[in-house]
Amino acid sequence: MEYAVNMQETPTVKAFFDPATNTISYVVKDPASNACAVVDAVMDIDYAAGRISYENADALIAYIQENDLKLEWLIETHVHADHLSGAPYIQQKLGGKIGIGENITVVQDTFGKVFNEGTEFQRDGSQFDKLFKDGDTYKIGEMTAFALHTPGHTPACMVHVMGNAAFVGDTLFMPDGGSARADFPGGDAGELYDSIMKVLSLPDEMRLFMCHDYGPNGRDIQWETTVAEEKANNIHVGGGRSREEFIKFRRERDAQLDMPKLIIPSLQVNMRAGEVPTDRDGKPMLKVPVNAI
Repeated sequence: MEYAVNMQETPTVKAFFDPATNTISYVVKDPASNACAVVDAVMDIDYAAGRISYENADALIAYIQENDLKLEWLIETHVHADHLSGAPYIQQKLGGKIGIGENITVVQDTFGKVFNEGTEFQRDGSQFDKLFKDGDTYKIGEMTAFALHTPGHTPACMVHVMGNAAFVGDTLFMPDGGSARADFPGGDAGELYDSIMKVLSLPDEMRLFMCHDYGPNGRDIQWETTVAEEKANNIHVGGGRSREEFIKFRRERDAQLDMPKLIIPSLQVNMRAGEVPTDRDGKPMLKVPVNAI
């Protein structure tokens, strides 16, 4: 498929790092207008205390308001397993449409069973305003953006390309961080390799923005690199590593990894477009399935 890459459009990208989850959220501004998008917003949770707050989301809102921007899109690169989405809270304050990949329905079906959700939980993606297909385009002001389907980490993963900037979700990390795990339900190491190759087929000068960074070997947190740098130096796929080598490595590596600390609340909230589920009395309530993931 041919994609509408426009390397002449350079959006302004403002990053917000959340040290509690090592997540980077972004406000992306159209260079030709005051329109913007938010990518992978974070909602704060003290899981032990059962308390939700909005410091991270409020920082994004303040930046948008202080710079007189108009929020048009709230993009989720995938159903995150390590943080809760702040998208509906921001939407309530500023408007905009919440979008995710169309395979959210696969994730909803899988985890609807894990969490024993009833028939009232819709598994058709209707909690979101837009379900993106591979190659779908959309506008942020005058700038045309498009979505790349990049499964492997999860079935619904999408990379969003906005001018000369691509937001890769968990498909890739910084060159010294490598790649995402592929052992969640619906994940596949071979698909992840193919998705990474799709991303690395973008122009060498394309700016790549990470969803997470963990500061390998004690370096400072970073979140921006390029296609060329990833192709040359990524420790998991760079330098021509074969698909077979990657699959073997990824499976061995994933078998050693612990589950993300916030996977239980994150999945329940994020498959609902960031809304916290409620009990039969309408009170916010999270479940903990035992030995189910």
